[in-house]
Amino acid sequence: MLNRRFMLSSLAAVLAAGLATATPAAADALDDIKARGSIIVAIDPTFPPFEFTDAAGKVVGYDPELIEAVAAGMGVKVEYKVMAFSGIIPGLIAGAFDMTPTLNVTAERAAKIDYAIPTAASVNAVLTLKETAVKSSAIEDLAGLKCAVKATTQPEQMMTTLNDELEAKGAKPVELLGFETIEQTIAALADKRVDCVVDDKSVLVEAINKRADLPLALAGEIGGSQPIAWGVNKANPKLTAALSDGLKALKASGKMAELQTKYFGYTTDLPETDFVPK
Repeated sequence: MLNRRFMLSSLAAVLAAGLATATPAAADALDDIKARGSIIVAIDPTFPPFEFTDAAGKVVGYDPELIEAVAAGMGVKVEYKVMAFSGIIPGLIAGAFDMTPTLNVTAERAAKIDYAIPTAASVNAVLTLKETAVKSSAIEDLAGLKCAVKATTQPEQMMTTLNDELEAKGAKPVELLGFETIEQTIAALADKRVDCVVDDKSVLVEAINKRADLPLALAGEIGGSQPIAWGVNKANPKLTAALSDGLKALKASGKMAELQTKYFGYTTDLPETDFVPK
């Protein structure tokens, strides 16, 4: 999983406009999925450990393993539609594909799309270089600094909200620079174009492990915790229910906990009801 006040980049806006003309979703996509034998999943595989590409270019990660297990239970295959995150929500609303994983659950998004039950929980954190003066993740200590975020994501929205709070107190806001991928935000930090990066904590820990050549360190967590879930077009309640049932089966079998341990190093107790904020 939309509390966003951001304008999409011109390229993303063109994409969204094109998708808006796509054929609306059918009565329920579940029937089409079963008829063609595959589920079409829009994904931005630049978000390890949730979703990324391996050395062979295959889409892998926590959510792809869950999706493929649920699809197998439905008797269908998975067809990935790789695209930038900025085009995914507009495409989902337009009915250009069946579902998308790894969305922070927000009240505004829930007004536009439906969610299957949560697959994870998001805790954001602040990443910096060890030699910098950024020693705290408190928003007051980040005031006036430059921070990289992935464009049109929940961390960007959260930072914008916190900036509003800073400005209300008469403090300088954090200057936010938006990028398409986590690799681009890390590169901006390495080049000292920004003072810090804000993203999901598990993503930043993965970046630290992958970039041992850089003196990366977490300054701390920022903001609260949010459920992460798969998004489905509101016209497809049967599909949403089928995906939720598949995830419940994986929870009951212990498979979801196994994958959480594999990709995150810990397990999370996730709600199945009342997880959308009011």
